[in-house]
Order: sequence, then C-alpha cells, then structure tokens
Amino acid sequence: MTSFLLDTVLAAIEPAIAQYPKAAMFDLSERGYNSLFEQLISCIVSIRTLDETTIPVSLRLFDVARTPAELAALSPDELIPLLYGTTYPDQKAYTMIGIAQRVMNDFGGELPADYTVLTSLKGVGPKCANLALGVATGQAAISVDVHVHRVVNRWGYVQTKTPEQTLTVLEKQVPVAQWININRLLMPFGKHICTGTLPHCSTCPVLQYCAQVGVEKHR
Repeated sequence: MTSFLLDTVLAAIEPAIAQYPKAAMFDLSERGYNSLFEQLISCIVSIRTLDETTIPVSLRLFDVARTPAELAALSPDELIPLLYGTTYPDQKAYTMIGIAQRVMNDFGGELPADYTVLTSLKGVGPKCANLALGVATGQAAISVDVHVHRVVNRWGYVQTKTPEQTLTVLEKQVPVAQWININRLLMPFGKHICTGTLPHCSTCPVLQYCAQVGVEKHR
C-alpha cells in the first residue's frame, strides 16, 4: 500500500499515546534494564502476560539476577517463585536458565547482538529477538505483537493472517528508520485507542488514514 502516509500516521500517534504507559520493554529500558540479555529475558516474561505484570515481575527477577552468570546460577526452584504472576512460570524458568547457560558455555557470558543467534536459543522467537535487539542495541528491527498485527491490518496497510506474516510484509514496506517505532508506538496505540473490540474511532488521531477493516462497532 504505497500511498499510505506511514510517517504522518506515526507522528500523529506519538502525542496521542503520551498519556498511556509505555510498552513494557521500553519502560524497563528507561529504568536502566537495557542490556540485550535483560531485554531478552524481560520479553520472555512478557509472553502471554500483560505489561502491568511483566514490569513488576521483571523488576523482582532483576533484583536477584541481571546477568547470564547470575541467572545460570539459580535453580528452577529458586527462579520459579520470582516469576509468579506471569503465565507458565515453570516453563519460562527452564527456558531462561537454558538461555543463560548457553550464553555462558557458548559465548563466554556475553550474549551476541545477532538475530540468528538469538532465534537459535530455545524459547526465543522473532518477536522477542527483534524487540530485544531494537530496544537494547538500536538495531533496526520490527517486532510484531497482537496489537501491531491488528492495527496495521485494520488500517489496510497490510493484509495478513498472522503476526509472522505481518512481520515479513512490514519489513518490506516500512522504512528502516521507523522499524523500532512500529512496536514502541503501535503497541500502546493498539492497547488503549485502536482496541480489539470497540476501538475509539471517534477520537482516533489517525482515523482519516484508516480503512477500518473489520470494524463493525466502535466508540
């Protein structure tokens, strides 16, 4: 959709979301938890978990372990209680310990800033790899969650069925300079304004650019 004014739309969204909490990974980065390893671990915490839970759980975890060495030294019985509140704390604990141990054993304790390496880690998919790289290192990366996927399809900017398909299309259509902004802006926009049900179309700052695909009722 070459005629879509993406830069204009993102610029209009920026002030509209200022009143809402930042996406969890960006919030944690501003608090100083901005290493690639911390961002990756926080993203694992966030899987199927609301930001309102992801942030306090991540903070509790980082009070105990912030580095691969510190996390690898924990037993599952020590780590699981730190993850209470998130979904699947047992599974995530084993995933995190496995990642930390591999970083220690294969990479000398320093997680490489490399997409292929990150996605080779058990439990790390494209969303977390891209988000961690984008926030922690500034590398151009697009992360697509359910909010981003819904919003760009509702606009008519893409026509895709899954977040994975959306990622592939966005990487072709979005200027590289805007890649990190896709998740930073569209996650809170989709959560608070362009919601899954009854979106706030009457007060949306970018309604004039939106095809309202699939919207039957709105506020």
